[in-house]
Amino acid sequence: MFGHDRRELAAVFAGGALGTLARAAFGAAVVAGPGQWPWATFGVNIVGALLLGYLTVRLPASGYRRPLLGTGLCGGLTTFSTLQVEILRMIEHDAFALAGGYAAASVAAGLVAVTLGARWAAMSTGRASR
Repeated sequence: MFGHDRRELAAVFAGGALGTLARAAFGAAVVAGPGQWPWATFGVNIVGALLLGYLTVRLPASGYRRPLLGTGLCGGLTTFSTLQVEILRMIEHDAFALAGGYAAASVAAGLVAVTLGARWAAMSTGRASR
């Protein structure tokens, strides 16, 4: 990782490990079959988007908290690749409506969550403009 701050990379790594462990634990606790709504992935992606929106506004770009919590923790917690695999499994089991609904709901809910997180942070810091 030439040219990067090793402490920042360590922060991303540590946060990513924690986020990944949290996602794995939640995924093991909330299991869904190929023809069912994957609540575990949906939930961690929405919570991660909300947290990322909040942290992006609340934490300064400098320092190690944003890389630790934003890039690392939220990046490890959320999972676009698992979402894609789950959609593929739904399609393979002819659950086309479920696959389309899951894809659309994931994107829409993620956008709402990141916006709410950012507004929540702006309000908590007195920077709310709208």
